[in-house]
This record gives sequence, structure tokens and C-alpha cells, in this order.
Amino acid sequence: EPSADHSDGTHWIYTAEHLNLAPGTCGHGFNISYPTEHADTWIASFSPFFQGKDMEKVKQRLAEIANYVDKFYRALNIRVALVGLEVWSDIDKCPITQDPFTTLHEFLDWRKVKLLPHKPHDNAQLISGVYFQGTTIGMAPIMSMCTAEQSGGIVMDHSDNPLGAAVTLAHELGHNFGMNHDTPERGCGCRVTVDRGGCIMTPSTGYPFPTVFSSCSKKDLTASFEKGIGMCLFNMPEVKVLYGGQKCGNGYVEEGEECDCGELEECMNPCCNATTCTLKGDAACAHGQCCQDCQLKPAGTPCRDSSNSCDLPEFCTGSGPHCPSNVYLHDGHACHNVDGYCYNGICQTHEQQCITLWGQGAKPAPGICFERVNSAGDPYGNCGKDSKGSFAKCEARDAKCGKIQCQGGANRPVIGTNAVSIETNIPLQEGGRILCRGTHVYLGDDMPDPGLVLTGTKCGDEMMCLNRQCQNVSVFGVHECSAKCSGRGVCNNNKNCHCEAHWAPPFCDKVGFGGSVDSGPIRLAGNPNSCGPSTPNQPPPVSTTSPSRPAPPLPHSANIFKVTGLHIFSYQLKNPLIDFCR
Repeated sequence: EPSADHSDGTHWIYTAEHLNLAPGTCGHGFNISYPTEHADTWIASFSPFFQGKDMEKVKQRLAEIANYVDKFYRALNIRVALVGLEVWSDIDKCPITQDPFTTLHEFLDWRKVKLLPHKPHDNAQLISGVYFQGTTIGMAPIMSMCTAEQSGGIVMDHSDNPLGAAVTLAHELGHNFGMNHDTPERGCGCRVTVDRGGCIMTPSTGYPFPTVFSSCSKKDLTASFEKGIGMCLFNMPEVKVLYGGQKCGNGYVEEGEECDCGELEECMNPCCNATTCTLKGDAACAHGQCCQDCQLKPAGTPCRDSSNSCDLPEFCTGSGPHCPSNVYLHDGHACHNVDGYCYNGICQTHEQQCITLWGQGAKPAPGICFERVNSAGDPYGNCGKDSKGSFAKCEARDAKCGKIQCQGGANRPVIGTNAVSIETNIPLQEGGRILCRGTHVYLGDDMPDPGLVLTGTKCGDEMMCLNRQCQNVSVFGVHECSAKCSGRGVCNNNKNCHCEAHWAPPFCDKVGFGGSVDSGPIRLAGNPNSCGPSTPNQPPPVSTTSPSRPAPPLPHSANIFKVTGLHIFSYQLKNPLIDFCR
């Protein structure tokens, strides 16, 4: 550790037993076949102990924490980029108490209302110097990455060693990505033994700190991406200068650079000069899915297929090396071939949630189950918790937005360590009874109840669950947006028309090459037969010509978090991912 006065670079060396560590639990819970994801992260930090401290040293510590997290996630093909950093030394901008649930609730509210509208980002994390009650050292909602309401978490800075907070942050971020705890019954493979730290998603941590992910975490992450979690992570962050100053060789193409393939010894890019960060010879590009053999691919070349029933495909524009930012159907739009509505690029349904909790064969229970059980306002039937942490009763119209009620499936829930089956028999007026199956799932102190119906789930015709209420999809303005597309396209999440193949954006009222102002053209110019279907799950076919050699991916390219080396993105970045409030 640095000495108290380490201006001369002096450090102290401690044995493990002398480290100031606080064992704790998560309050709640490889190489994948996707391109590298980019996560723009925003960190807010508050601690009364910061008063009178050197703010630059505090920021340096937070940057070190973020860099550790980036290093952990590289093994999952994810880069974590710190694009925003706030230190609250005098007053907290949201109520921060020793109650982790209340603190998480208040922080996520602050993020949605105050931070997100002014500083767009993918995920925010609060690093707090306040010690939480009990053994909880962090908390985060599961499968919430990219959502406005819940993409974030809270972390207690519990150790003198910044690695401690970094591991907790990586753990809570894992929950946002959809990773559950590594419990014995899951049979997770971890290449590091417990006595050497084990894996990051273990329910509780101690010394030595874990630094790797298990096989279960990798499977959970893949499953989340397949469900559409993390739709914001496919976009390249707009980087001008990283926090800490511009540097050729950090893997980010900054202002004044034509390319950046990392340090000289790690650069394998044939198009980029690693020493000068300039393009070689006649190269027109060096990075990106729309760059091949150091040249730009033609406009209309598919570069990202639609991934689910709410996603839209993207195509090269012919003017740049990167695939356009990921776009998807406007919130409230009907899902393609699925009985539901799109929200944040995902089609949430009661049926899918029942299968997640109870396994194959499970299905939603009749409406009377939701109404009877969720009107109780207790741990087994509710519409979530209020700001004071008390269970809220569901109004009849909102019953399908409370605790999920199912039928069929396995004998007991297939998720969680201590999942409890709650079966309710409801008598019917015409005789007989109906069985309702709910769950009380405890995934750890750091994960709120996953047995609640997910935001965006259909709760009636033209109705969707929002903030535990069943609301009309018209609140999103989806009908007004679709009306401007001339009946020849659909509205995307940027409120722009995605036109059919032979019609031109922005309003699909003139002949053109399809697509949108966001996605690139569907058809190759001069080739009227090159287009394919433009609806979700039906991406245009990729050319059967075998590509000679695509350009190597930008080393530091992940849509979820981006933190490179000891460099941190400044506040001005377009898509900060994590916000640390301390």
C-alpha cells in the first residue's frame, strides 16, 4: 500500500492477516460468441471521510477501482469504460444511509431523474464510504443493464485495498448483466480454488479477493445477451480524450488519431502503425465491423443482425468503419411474432418469466391468481416495496405487475439458493379450486426480489407494466411516431422510421434503399436484389462470398463498460456506463 506520505513512491508491504479487510456478502445475484461489448460507466462517490482530503488522490483511487473492473471483464469480451466520475465530499445528492435497500432505491431514482437526462450513459454505480447494515457490502438489481430505472448498483468501499471495492463492483455489475451467485448446487466450474479467492460471483467474499468469473457466470451472461439484455452495449463510445490525458497505445481512437491498436508489443493490426497511431499506406480504416482488408465495406453490407423480436438490423454506411449504433423497436411497439410489447429492446412476457422461475412447462396463472395473491401486500404477494421498504399492495388493475403467478413446471423453483414455493388454492364460484404458484426467491442480500413481474411485461391489450402499474403503451408516444412512417416502416427507439427495403428514410414516402437514418441502408447501392427482410428476427442475408480478412477488432471496444489502463473518460462522453455515487 502507498505510505502516508508517498510523494517519493514509498509503499508498505503487509502480510495478508494485517490487511484492513471487511468480509461481506452481496445483498440481493471466456470467450462468448458476441463482438466485444462496450459499457459506458459513470461513478458517483460520497463519503464523509473525503472532507479535507486531496480530491485528486480520491479520484485516482476510484480510477484504479474502475481499471480493475475493466481487467476482470476483458475475459468475457467486455470492456468497462469509466466515462464519468463525481466525488461528493460535502453533501450527498441522494439520501445515503446504512440501509442498503433504501440507498439503492434512492440512488437509482436520482440516476433516472437527475443524472440520465443530462449525462446519457448505460450504467451507474455508487461507491459509498458509509458502512451498510449487517454483512451487505453491495446491492444491485439483476438483469437490469441498460434500463433507465435499474441499471446501476451500490458498493461499499470496505477495504484499504482498492481491489476490494473493485471486486464488489464487478460482482454487482455482474448482477446487472444477469449473473447469479455461484452456489454449490449450481456446480459452477472455477479455475481458482476457494483458498486462493475463488470466483467473483461467490455469495460472500474475503481475502484473498477473487478476480475471475466462473463457468456459471459465463453461461448466465450468454443467456442474458440471448434474451436481449444490454441492447445499449453494442455502440462505440465517442472518445475524444480519456481521463488522464491522450495517449497513443491505449487502444482508444482519440482526437488526432487515425487508429489505435494498443501498445507496440500487443498490436496485431495490419492496417495501423502502433507507434504513431496512423493508418499504414493506402489503408482507409483499421478497426470496425465495416472495415475489411483495411478498406471500408460498401454501404448496405449487413454488420449486425437483429438479435430478438424487438431488435432491428444495422448496415454499413460506406462512409465509416464502424457499424451504426444499435437500434431497436420503439418502446410500446408490438413484438414481432410474440404476444407482447417491446421495452428497452426486449419483449418481456409472463410466460418467459414463469419458465425462468419454474423451468420448461411453466405458464402464467389465470388473472384471479394475480388479483387475490398480490392484494395482500406481504412478502408473498405485493407490488414491490415503497420508499420506506414496506411491501405495497397491488390495486386490482395493477395485479399483473406484482409478484409473478404461474402454473406447471418443476416441483420447486429452478432459480436461487433458498427459493420458496408459495402455493395458493383459490375457490371458484362455479366450484372447484385453482392452484396459483408464486415464489419467494432469496438470491442474496444484494439482489432485490426476482419474483416480481419485470418492467415492460404485457398486462393487457395495449397495456404494459411500468413502475409496478399497468399503464397504456400510448405513454411512450409509439402510435404518433409510427404514424409518420407512411405505412411502410416501423418506429425505432430514436423515434425515427426504419423503412422497408425499397423506401427511403426519414418518412418512407419516397423510393430509396430502406433502413433508417440510424441503421444505414438495407440495400447495396446499384444492386436492387441485395436486400433482405428488414423486420426483427429476419435480417438480410449476408453475402455468400467468403471475406478475405476482416480488420482486427479494436482492442478496447465494449458496449457495457470501458475503462482502459489508468485512463478514465471525462464527463463529456456520449454514453457513460457506470455511475459511482459514494
